[in-house]
Amino acid sequence: MNRDSPSKAVMVVMLTALVCSGLVSAAVVLLRPIQLNNQMLEQSRNIMRLTGLLPEQRQVEDEEMLDLFQTLDRRIVNIDSAGFDEEIDPLTFNQRRADSDPEMSVAIPSDLDLASLSRRSRYTPVYMVWKGNQLDRLILPVRGNGMWSMLRGYIALESDLNTISGMTFYEQNETPGLGDQITHEHWLKKWQGRRIYDDRGNPRFRISEGDVQPGTAMAEYEVDALTGATVTGNAVTSLVHYWFGPNGYQPFLVALHEHPPERPGGVTP
Repeated sequence: MNRDSPSKAVMVVMLTALVCSGLVSAAVVLLRPIQLNNQMLEQSRNIMRLTGLLPEQRQVEDEEMLDLFQTLDRRIVNIDSAGFDEEIDPLTFNQRRADSDPEMSVAIPSDLDLASLSRRSRYTPVYMVWKGNQLDRLILPVRGNGMWSMLRGYIALESDLNTISGMTFYEQNETPGLGDQITHEHWLKKWQGRRIYDDRGNPRFRISEGDVQPGTAMAEYEVDALTGATVTGNAVTSLVHYWFGPNGYQPFLVALHEHPPERPGGVTP
């Protein structure tokens, strides 16, 4: 065969492509466990920051972080029935897949879709922190569309199931320097101690249009505005109102308040 023939060139290209595709496939297979481990580690860090269980005096190493995460009381909640679901394993449950699965999710009517989700899963994982036999904190996932992107985070409630003990956004693609302020630690700390519901059970929490004025009627429900990011701030308010409204977690929280859960494993001294 002529070395300069077109067929020779095609064979070389095909062989090169075959070798490259094989290397890429092998890399994907080899790196997949590492990627999954990193995802689990990042998830555990985001949740553990809200538990109050991390030591303040030192940095927690990855292995210890995962060990602490494994000790959390994780359960699946059926949002529609406002109760725990014992049939779904919280260790293998995939929230993103469930959000779009027609059998595990529901369409949200446009007039109720405050967070602009279109669909939501009927199930969600929750994380409970115990002190003795008393529920100390409840950590719930939230999401909603911002100005440019889907905002995903976790919100932690104190034992009264109304007062916010912590908040974190772990995924967003808002405007750098403006909307991405929702990930800034100094702003997230301002959520601590704010309440979601008023005395009648109406969601009142919101991101303010400016700095919160202490002593005003709304001060206990408001967090300072995001400078230059009004649209993102309004989106955060909307996602909180959706998830803690009657079509989100509110019925579950009411049921949990009326019938407190028991710590797994029985009585703890």
